[in-house]
Amino acid sequence: MSTDPAAEYREVAATFTARVDGVPADGWDVPTPVAEWQARDVVAHLIEWLPQVLGAPVADVPSVADDPAAAWHAHTAGVQQLLDDPERSAAPVSNPHFGEMSTAQVIDMIYTPDVFLHTWDLARATGQDDRLDPVRLAAGHAASQQSEEAMRSSGQFGPRVPVPADADLQDQVIGFIGRDPAWQPPTR
Repeated sequence: MSTDPAAEYREVAATFTARVDGVPADGWDVPTPVAEWQARDVVAHLIEWLPQVLGAPVADVPSVADDPAAAWHAHTAGVQQLLDDPERSAAPVSNPHFGEMSTAQVIDMIYTPDVFLHTWDLARATGQDDRLDPVRLAAGHAASQQSEEAMRSSGQFGPRVPVPADADLQDQVIGFIGRDPAWQPPTR
């Protein structure tokens, strides 16, 4: 786990990108652990909300409806270029929910963890390896415990899904963010 936002995003996005690349051409319409989302909706969510928060487009992205993988590749390249540019990554972003901080801080604090967690959604939905990095899980779990009220009140997280007391850390985190760690895609 890196303390440099550009390096951290590069590592997290690489895993998500591998899962995107692992979705078969006919696999983009499968349901996901996020109620009412299909696999392509996970990609669309990650592409659509960041420019809204930053107040500017990140990249010229093809249609997710036509080609989710191409859309993700264009978007993630744009995010990485933004983070690798000292001037653009230092640009201030103002938001009523978090105040003012640099673009790199916003991405590091909010976006990179979202990409990390949605890796599980996409992987689980499409039958790929859904194991998440345990160091990032532990760090995210510790941070989220301190801000649970703010997270829940944002409307971005569902109610906590109960897990057994002896559940592993990944299942605890997945349950915490409102997903059922035992969720399986329906059989085709």
